Amino acid sequence: PGNCDAYVGGWARMIVPEGAKIYVACGYTDMRKQIDGLAQLVEQNFHLSPFDNIFFLFCGRRRDRLKALYWEGDGFLLLYKRLDSQSSYQWPRSAEEVREITLQQYRWLMEGLQIDPKKAIGKCAAGRIL
Repeated sequence: PGNCDAYVGGWARMIVPEGAKIYVACGYTDMRKQIDGLAQLVEQNFHLSPFDNIFFLFCGRRRDRLKALYWEGDGFLLLYKRLDSQSSYQWPRSAEEVREITLQQYRWLMEGLQIDPKKAIGKCAAGRIL
C-alpha cells in the first residue's frame, strides 16, 4: 500500500470465524507463551475452554504485539502481529481479567482505537420542528 495512513492492517480485515465470540485478555500477557501456554491461561485464569468457538486476543506489555488463539476443530491457530514504528494498540488495562468484545470493537482495536468510545451521539425522541 502506498498510503500507510489509509491502510488498515490485515487483522482488521480478517474475518473472525462465523459465530465465534471474541475475548480480550485485559492487562499484560507474557508474549513468550505459545499455543499450550495461552490455552492453559484461558483454562486456568479465565475458566473458559480454549476449544469453544472463541477467538482469544492477547497483548504484551509494550502494546506493540498481539497474539490470537483459535481452535479450528482439528488444531489451534496461533496468529502473531508486531506493529512497526512507534505504533501501539489501545489495549484495555482494566481490572477485568477477560472481556468479551463485539466485532466492531475488534475492528476498532485493530485500527489503533479504544474499544470504549468516550461519547456517542445519543438518540432523541421525536419532537417538534423549531
